Amino acid sequence: MDGRGRVAYLLSMSMSEAEVFLIPPEFEAPPQFDVAYRMRTSTLDTQGHKNSMDITSFVSARRETLLIADYNTYRTQLSRQILSTRKRLGRATPKREKYGPKAVTAEDVGSNHEFAHLLLLTSERAWAHAMHIKTTHTEDASGKGITGATRRHVISRLAKAAKVARNLLGLLGERNASKASSQDVLEGRAYAASLGGAEEFEKESGGEQQAGEKRWHECLKQYSEARIIYAALYERDKKDVYRDILANTVDPTIRYAAYQAHLSRTIAIPTVAKRFFPKDDSQLVKAIEEVDSYALKDKPVPKTEEEKQDLPQAAPSSVTWRGRKASIVDASIGQALASVSTAEARLRSYLSSNTSAANKDKAGAYDEILVSSQDAADATKRATDELEKERVDEGDARMQDLRVTSLAVNYALVSWRVGRNRALVGAEDDGMTFESQAQKKLKRPRKDGTEYPDKEEGRGHKLARLRERVVLYDASIQSVNSVKELRGAMRDQKFVDELDAKANYFRALKCLNISFSHSLLGNHLNSLALLKRAQDLLDSHTLPKSSSDDSDAPPTLDIPPSAGQKLHQHITSVLLRTQALVELHNLESASAAAASKNAAHAPPLVRNLTAYPVLGTQVDLTNLVSYPPKLEPVPVKPLFLDVAWNYIEYPGRQMKTADEKKPVVNDVQPAQEEPQKKKGWFGFGR
Repeated sequence: MDGRGRVAYLLSMSMSEAEVFLIPPEFEAPPQFDVAYRMRTSTLDTQGHKNSMDITSFVSARRETLLIADYNTYRTQLSRQILSTRKRLGRATPKREKYGPKAVTAEDVGSNHEFAHLLLLTSERAWAHAMHIKTTHTEDASGKGITGATRRHVISRLAKAAKVARNLLGLLGERNASKASSQDVLEGRAYAASLGGAEEFEKESGGEQQAGEKRWHECLKQYSEARIIYAALYERDKKDVYRDILANTVDPTIRYAAYQAHLSRTIAIPTVAKRFFPKDDSQLVKAIEEVDSYALKDKPVPKTEEEKQDLPQAAPSSVTWRGRKASIVDASIGQALASVSTAEARLRSYLSSNTSAANKDKAGAYDEILVSSQDAADATKRATDELEKERVDEGDARMQDLRVTSLAVNYALVSWRVGRNRALVGAEDDGMTFESQAQKKLKRPRKDGTEYPDKEEGRGHKLARLRERVVLYDASIQSVNSVKELRGAMRDQKFVDELDAKANYFRALKCLNISFSHSLLGNHLNSLALLKRAQDLLDSHTLPKSSSDDSDAPPTLDIPPSAGQKLHQHITSVLLRTQALVELHNLESASAAAASKNAAHAPPLVRNLTAYPVLGTQVDLTNLVSYPPKLEPVPVKPLFLDVAWNYIEYPGRQMKTADEKKPVVNDVQPAQEEPQKKKGWFGFGR
């Protein structure tokens, strides 16, 4: 058994590495383990080569060091990794022996993937050396830049990195010996193309290439090849590592090289990449089409709604902002806006099909459209910065279109941010109402086997939810106010008034929810003041008419006037209720104060109007009338006036005697008798 088998056997015996090295070399493992070890290693080799070498992931993982360190530190780290890898592979030169380069063969790569990693580390070290020299002279305050021997040194390091990468690509091309997959070959070719493009970029930027129409074409050819491969791999695998390489390295370089090659800005980066891609290499074209059939041609027009959501939308050629139409100057802006349209369609579909989803899930669906909107804003800023570096006048049509596009794109970004906050709060009523939630019951049963009783939500939990709402309202208000800082926004007074109305809408909601918290704590007077403030905010500005009449549209900054009216009515009703509560509390406190001063049963001032206050005494103006009114006797006019009514003949009133009330029996009229005179006062006698 060889050394690897002996160590593997010893490690399988649960021994530590120190104990393994203490065992003499003449130790032999049982023969049955030798057979098992060979079968195991052969199985591992067979299964391992079915998987990808992950060339791109390996390089990206090493370059993460640059996030916290510089290129020189990265180069030093690579040197240590190369030395340790050589020692593991048996390629390190022993001490006191002359160095002899040992070439890596395809069989070596096929037997162990670390040989491929060794070449990648060597290429990365040369690239890091070039970048270190470049950054060191870029930071030089003399302003001379990189010239002469320094630039040639940078180019030589990049040339070495590209040469080692192409050497690795040649080894991977011998697929029978290297046992590399098609993805390994594609990733190796993309890596070699990116390094070759970096070398050509330095040559062109230094002016060492010949000037003319074909200048920068070789750089575009190399980076276009890398972009097509990475885009195809990202379309299939959806790995973030491919997207990061495209967004951070490949696409910006292609855009700059296309600008230097005098290509129109309206040509999209994918179109530039397809134009300069080496289509004469049939083997490469076939390998890419196996990964993505539409990598080198346009995608078909979608027929169904699901296909429209999955496929990217066509890049628009113009943007409309408040009745003004602006042309899209840079193609990257159009691509980003097309991505926004695709993300919006997916968001609309998700919200319409998941109406009962939780607020956090609805808010999470906004992540894609927020990223796309941010990319559009960044692309607009880059295009504006490029024109400013060229010192283009503000009156130029391109600059004017970019200003309008920037305002529209940034407003859309803020709108989606506010929509996400509204979804978190609850887009049905934007947090107008506050209802208690049912507390979660413990999953484990009680000891007696009965269920846990339903408990009301605690006050602390309610206050925490209200605090979260207030934070979201503050974020929305801050986002709305940030639109005013955009260039050209303050010139439109009507637009500023609309922004103020929308900001006041969220301020009113903020005051309303803070008043809920004061009500929970029993501070009804503070709650009343906040509600009055919310009512005044809604009265100061009127929400503009909604630009979209679609009721199924995702929540955004577009707030209809009906929502403002509904909020105003709700705040008014809550205001009246809180005012009544404050009045009741005041009466209760006044009654308590009167009882403490033995003045609880003092008559109100209205009953003592005939008594003039004594000089030096104070009139209790807090006790004007009895409130609330009580059931008590009311003084009426004297009784003798009612009795006199029966005996006094008033003008217009005729007295009826008893004889007039009797019916007539015959024609004989009896003699009228004189009425008996009553004696005394009121007939009571004396």
